[in-house]
Amino acid sequence: MVLHVRGVVLPDDEVRDLWLTSERVSLEPLPGAVTVSTDGFILPGLVDAHCHIGIQSGGAPVTSLEQARALAAIDRDAGVLAIRDAGSPYPYPQLDDDHDVPRLARAGRHVAPPKRYLRDIGVEVEARGVPAEVTAQAAAGNGWVKLVGDWIDRSVGDLSPAWDAATLRAAVDAAHAAGVRMAVHTFSEAAVEVLVRAGVDSVEHGTGLSLDLIDELARRGTALVPTMINVATFGAIAEQAEGRFPGYAEHMRALRDRFPAVVRAAHEAGVRIYVGTDAGGGIGHGQAADEMLLLHERAGMPTTDVLRAASWGARDWLGLPGLVEGGLPDLVVYDADPRVDLRAVRAPRHIILRGRVLG
Repeated sequence: MVLHVRGVVLPDDEVRDLWLTSERVSLEPLPGAVTVSTDGFILPGLVDAHCHIGIQSGGAPVTSLEQARALAAIDRDAGVLAIRDAGSPYPYPQLDDDHDVPRLARAGRHVAPPKRYLRDIGVEVEARGVPAEVTAQAAAGNGWVKLVGDWIDRSVGDLSPAWDAATLRAAVDAAHAAGVRMAVHTFSEAAVEVLVRAGVDSVEHGTGLSLDLIDELARRGTALVPTMINVATFGAIAEQAEGRFPGYAEHMRALRDRFPAVVRAAHEAGVRIYVGTDAGGGIGHGQAADEMLLLHERAGMPTTDVLRAASWGARDWLGLPGLVEGGLPDLVVYDADPRVDLRAVRAPRHIILRGRVLG
């Protein structure tokens, strides 16, 4: 079936007609088209650039394709039509071309330090085995690998890098030698310093970023996915840790409190920022709109820049063509202009994925 949609197409801010097949966008009329909408504001499908459809609520790995598909459907029904899964303990390459699932950019399993990360989620390796494991996990994904750059070290009672600096640099080199991009989990100041200068492709969370390092991100073109929804949970993490690890608890609260200013500074410096919720485990799926609003309300990003971070900019970063001739037929239609009131992204009127109307 061919679909026809008309409305104000963003980011170009032009009233335009789009004809959609299952495979592409046409700017010229196609015969037999069914008109879906004749007004409203049209965005290329939203992206959750840090999501885990391989992790159940509560933190256990999913155990079937059906579970992963169901989690992806929650995001899809909120207008997220592309997902970068930033690490999955469950392999699901069969979903890459599933017409009911958002387009997927996948890492393999998290590469993590022994006995310091979330149970059953990552592949835990000693320093000497990190480059080889990065290479293996690069092959398990479809363009990305995920490294755990730091976590609590109970022997010191605070965050610390997962391995020594040389190992972290070797991990980045191994990813690039394998032809993939590396996303790195990092909360701490020490780990993010090494990893940014080593050439990591995206910083996930990034609460330890300094102003000097923000300038380095901008210079290198390194992406930042702040996951502000995740960082908002640092208070609860600190409360649980207070009794045994008071220094860690204080550190986590301090990182949380300074983070909106960090993201604001990164935006002002020209760092490429993308929307990611960290859904999976402790964060529920379908919250891309909430993350967008936090970036606007707490970090001060203008609405158009937030929309770029969640839509056309993020899709371009992942190599997904937008609403151009021959582009991908993935879009969301809103009644109100989200540039004027970003809350409009909470209520899509129509969701079209791969040329099919889903809502």
